[in-house]
Amino acid sequence: MPVKYHQDLIQGSDDWLAARCGLLTASEMKLIISPAKLAYANNDKERAHLYDLLSQRITKYVEPAYISSDMLRGLDDEIDAKHLYEKHYSKVQDMGFITNDKWGFTLGYSPDGLIGNDGAIEIKGRRQKYQVETILSGKMPDDYLIQVQTGFLVSERKWCDFISYCGGMPMLVLRVYPDQKVMDAILEAAKIFHDKLTKAEKEYSAWIEGQGDKLIKTERRIIEEITC
Repeated sequence: MPVKYHQDLIQGSDDWLAARCGLLTASEMKLIISPAKLAYANNDKERAHLYDLLSQRITKYVEPAYISSDMLRGLDDEIDAKHLYEKHYSKVQDMGFITNDKWGFTLGYSPDGLIGNDGAIEIKGRRQKYQVETILSGKMPDDYLIQVQTGFLVSERKWCDFISYCGGMPMLVLRVYPDQKVMDAILEAAKIFHDKLTKAEKEYSAWIEGQGDKLIKTERRIIEEITC
């Protein structure tokens, strides 16, 4: 079965980072595809992400990422939002990571939770101005379209409850369904990116082999995550 569940992985842990190392994942898919045009993003962000994943494949190491105040608040918001969802909607099953390799390459997805056999949840902690905007629009912001639709591709789930949370304001739950047009565009972009990444990996290996004794080995200095 192409869908593989890694339930025991704790999101953010070293083991979770190791499982994601060098893989194209749902949260980063927006870097290689334009949500507005649904076309491959041949730009600086796409190239930077290619070299990021290439370096991870080479070193088997994921460099620490900057954690902003919004991200820290979002971690607390996720706990509160999940508790409220379970109270008013349904029991949530924690899931560390999901992978799917049915296309000849692997995509990854870290859901905020799974519901029964068919559903998932995606929680976003929002600033109040964005929460007001989302409530008035009544739909999931376009910023999360690619991530959620990639989640459908990987998990093969039938629906996802998008949870928009801002403490002190009403929590909004919007049910989202797979969109075949968007998923087809994501797969096309992922295939292009996979081929480019594979080619770059081979070119790097060939360059290393050609250098012989000219290379100077170094030792990695581990730097703790930087928070503001």
